[in-house]
Amino acid sequence: MRITQGTFSYLPELTDEEITRQIAYALDQGWPCSVEFTDDPHPRNSYWEMWGLPMFDLTDPAGVLYEVKECRKAYPNHYVRLNAYDAHYGRQTTALSFIVQRPPLEPGFRLDRAETSDRRIRYTLHSYATDRPEGERYGDAP
Repeated sequence: MRITQGTFSYLPELTDEEITRQIAYALDQGWPCSVEFTDDPHPRNSYWEMWGLPMFDLTDPAGVLYEVKECRKAYPNHYVRLNAYDAHYGRQTTALSFIVQRPPLEPGFRLDRAETSDRRIRYTLHSYATDRPEGERYGDAP
């Protein structure tokens, strides 16, 4: 199963050259970039780990791509995403966000059904990855 989150998630994986063009676009708009990673890509997990601080002072896409590559090296079996922030409205707003690395195997999610009062049915998502301990979720996944 392929996790689809953020911009470009239904497209084939972007090459580093294509990622650089997106970074250049973001920087041209005045949007600082940041890199994040996680091994729990649940749709409601909006708090991924930050790779360093947002790069407010960078104007060259090569510097941002360098940080993406370093994060990929440090966490080869995690999801890595790039965010660009627009502070135009006086608050941090994500203007662009897309995944730049996925683990080799994406086990996906299942839908858990629970019947509640008055014959109501509630559904929750369960990530198969969270069946394994944190830090071991994708390394040698079967």
